[in-house]
Amino acid sequence: MKILIELPTWLGDTVMATPAIENIISHYNKPEITIVGSFVSIEVMKKHPLVFKAKVLKKNYISSYKIAKNLGKFDVYFSFRGSFRSRVIKLLISSKKKYQFDRNKYQNFHQVEKYNHFVNDCLNTNFIVGKLNINFNLNHKISLSKSAPILGINPGASYGNAKCWSVEEFAEVGAKLSTLYDIYIFGGPGDEALASDIEKLLVEKGVSNYLNLSGKTSISRLVEYISNLDLFITGDSGSMHLAASFQVPTVAIFGPTRDSETSQWMNSKSMIVKKKLDCQPCMKRTCPLMHHNCMNLIKAEDVLKAVNALN
Repeated sequence: MKILIELPTWLGDTVMATPAIENIISHYNKPEITIVGSFVSIEVMKKHPLVFKAKVLKKNYISSYKIAKNLGKFDVYFSFRGSFRSRVIKLLISSKKKYQFDRNKYQNFHQVEKYNHFVNDCLNTNFIVGKLNINFNLNHKISLSKSAPILGINPGASYGNAKCWSVEEFAEVGAKLSTLYDIYIFGGPGDEALASDIEKLLVEKGVSNYLNLSGKTSISRLVEYISNLDLFITGDSGSMHLAASFQVPTVAIFGPTRDSETSQWMNSKSMIVKKKLDCQPCMKRTCPLMHHNCMNLIKAEDVLKAVNALN
């Protein structure tokens, strides 16, 4: 059985799709899988033992056309994306059966459940939703010292600056916890300025046991670092879902997005910090009211209380 899967675009969405993908694998009894998707999504999934081939789809239509036409023939095709470009790719794929996710069909569920409902509807099955599943061989501890536990802080978010918490508050939390933890500062491309600002504030507060990793890690290296964390403080981000897959104790800071849909899945060691304002969740990339109160009203002491509640 040969199966083609188009993965979600974003890191977090790809992680949240893993339970549904595992149910596809269970249904077809260890099929030969080809995956296509963004560079980030491919990096997350390419080490799965049943992935036979992986191809990055660029935004360029000509490139996508060539890749789609040259993939070969499949028994089943699943697309976890519903964009116009994905619908075009679906037309080009040679497969006996084709299924495509429609986000408008699945409302008021966690994103993990949405993907699983999609698979159940396609296969006429009733699979329950399992845990997030990242297939990486992780066999050694990465640490600044041999004894201190590791705190990861992640100030950025791909969705937009509305999801980002204050660097001053992040630094305050980091400084308060630096006597208990070594600190890793995370961030993807574009987050370097945020991470640099936090680093400067930590130095001003006399903190030296930190490592700024923002913009310096591959996806596979990021997975390895996060899997080794003892505590993670983050906004609603792809890295947050990676941490959930490893059951890392996490404090997640939510502002404009729906924690009911994108909170950590099946991580009993997770705490959510958010304000309950009339304007949230607005689901906007920038604050439409220009005050950003959903994040600005959250202070370091709120996050530190959540950390204490985890212990």
